[in-house]
Amino acid sequence: MLLGMPQWAQAGLWGLVSGSALLMGALMGYFLSVPQRLIAGVMAFGSGVLFSALSFELMDEAYHTGGFVATGGGFLGGALLYSGANYVLSHRGAKHRKRSGEEHPKESDQPGSGLAIAVGALLDGIPESIVIGLSLLGGKGVSMVAVIAVFLSNIPEGLSSAAGMKKAGRSMGYVLGVWLGIALISGLAALLGYSVFQDYPNAVIAATTALAAGAILAMLVDTMIPEAFSETREFAGLLTVLGFLVAFVLSKWEG
Repeated sequence: MLLGMPQWAQAGLWGLVSGSALLMGALMGYFLSVPQRLIAGVMAFGSGVLFSALSFELMDEAYHTGGFVATGGGFLGGALLYSGANYVLSHRGAKHRKRSGEEHPKESDQPGSGLAIAVGALLDGIPESIVIGLSLLGGKGVSMVAVIAVFLSNIPEGLSSAAGMKKAGRSMGYVLGVWLGIALISGLAALLGYSVFQDYPNAVIAATTALAAGAILAMLVDTMIPEAFSETREFAGLLTVLGFLVAFVLSKWEG
């Protein structure tokens, strides 16, 4: 806990810290020539980290807070909401927004795809940030496992997507502007996650936490895993397991 800082401010700060990894990754992806295989490997590791965090941090916490009905309903609802929004955005040019290769459409080939990619990137980041704010409820302090998990997974997300955007001819202003904006919104989302839900009953908090977990899991399978597997292939599973193990150890260490 940050001494002297109100919890709503802590929520915003930790959300901003985790979101800043997106901008860090984007800077590396845009200005450095990072091999696609390395990007995919880091993506696989980051996927494993998030798999572990949503299993041992989010779903477990939601279940103990609000029970099975609230947790199960929220989890399925989050997946449905994310999948529906992702379906719409994918058909407007955002399908490959996390890919580092040549899959990104050019604006001239698919008008409006730039906006769809930006909205898609925002869709991917909001659930993770809200969870950070929710973890502060109850006065226990922020879940550092959640912060670390989101931070570690955000670096390859920003890196891979920025590399792909650059290959599609997107301007530096567009690429960095998207990720700077999402980093700032991440802080705001975490702040809202704490401020909006602090007076709600446990069942609502549990359902919201599980909803975010469902959205994150759907996002992993729809956007991160394809990029991870595309280049690492036979090593994707091993790298994902390593990421899962790191987050699992952090979870038990913090507990």
